[in-house]
Amino acid sequence: MSRAVFKSNEQGQVVLFPASLDEKVPQDSPARLVNQIVDNLDIAEIINTYKGGGTSAYHPRMMLKVVLYSYLNNIYSSRKIEQALADRISFMWLSGGQQPDHNTINRFRSSHLKEHIHRIFTQ
Repeated sequence: MSRAVFKSNEQGQVVLFPASLDEKVPQDSPARLVNQIVDNLDIAEIINTYKGGGTSAYHPRMMLKVVLYSYLNNIYSSRKIEQALADRISFMWLSGGQQPDHNTINRFRSSHLKEHIHRIFTQ
């Protein structure tokens, strides 16, 4: 009887050429569609809701991509969106690896997106 052979399972192994997130998101992924659509939207009105000074903010285009993709996936809770940004490759790809917390996501939705969402959807 032959012995079973298993593939190596080294979670801490260093890779010489790590795979980019772009390679991990299929070309037909809905995340790519959301990315393309939001990249072509005029979001000047949302950008104008930001005040100067203070610390830098997450780019509203990235935040809009994450929020719209979350809604597309029936994720509405800011805490679940925050978790998806940490766990799911498509979310990581859309955010460029940035991980806004749930308070930042809620603040974006209420302070910057709320008044302009209808106009965004009519473009």
